Amino acid sequence: MHTSIESLFSNLWQDYVAMTPSAEKVHQLLGDGDELINDHVAFRTFNLEKVNLDKLAAHFLALGYEEKGQYDFEQKKLKAKHFEHADETKPKVFISELLVEEFSEQVQQIIRNMVDAIPADAVNKEDFLYSGTHWQVSSEEYQTLLAESEYAAWVSAWGFRANHFTVSLNHLKHYNMLADVNEKLKEAGFELNTSGGEIKGGPEVHLAQSSTMADKMTVKFSDKALTIPSCFYEFAERFPLPNGKLYTGFVAASADKIFESTNAK
Repeated sequence: MHTSIESLFSNLWQDYVAMTPSAEKVHQLLGDGDELINDHVAFRTFNLEKVNLDKLAAHFLALGYEEKGQYDFEQKKLKAKHFEHADETKPKVFISELLVEEFSEQVQQIIRNMVDAIPADAVNKEDFLYSGTHWQVSSEEYQTLLAESEYAAWVSAWGFRANHFTVSLNHLKHYNMLADVNEKLKEAGFELNTSGGEIKGGPEVHLAQSSTMADKMTVKFSDKALTIPSCFYEFAERFPLPNGKLYTGFVAASADKIFESTNAK
């Protein structure tokens, strides 16, 4: 396990930027020389014992994070939890897991074979959260997963790494509305996720979110290479609760649409 939150997020960021070249461009575009504050980082996994949500969460719990919320995504057959650190400047963490048993036998078998290939002690290693894939799947297996679950296909291609980082709009110096950030991104040629609208949520649910569509990167499958969606960048604006404190949770209906940022166009 990591000795510090800083070293973990630094390693996660380096891995993420390698998969998401556009992230550096977003940084330059919005940061304007300022440090961008990261609202949250998200991870995907399967609800199989070896690599389930709790196994990934252990890395953050060991660094002082605490579980703060649980979410169900019935349509996508996922469960998720989010975690926060007492130090509010530390990014929140959102971890989801696919309910493998709810898919066809064929899909279950591909996923079980992938997880079986992971060494037993890998999940406890310091670098597990940015270790990528521990298996080889064929392009055909990838397509089989994709037909039933974009999420499962994404994990089969990319493995364990940050699915996205998120710019905290509340900490941006030059923007105070998510719509302005979206306009700036579009002017610069970024494609936004329009599923459920460009902005998902809003003041009424205390959280507004938008995101770019994932970059495209080439993955070498066991039989051939395919160019497919990798990771994306999200933007979050949080609104105060009646007690005056900023809302720190997530909104399942919005997150459901954010998941679609890795859909192939």
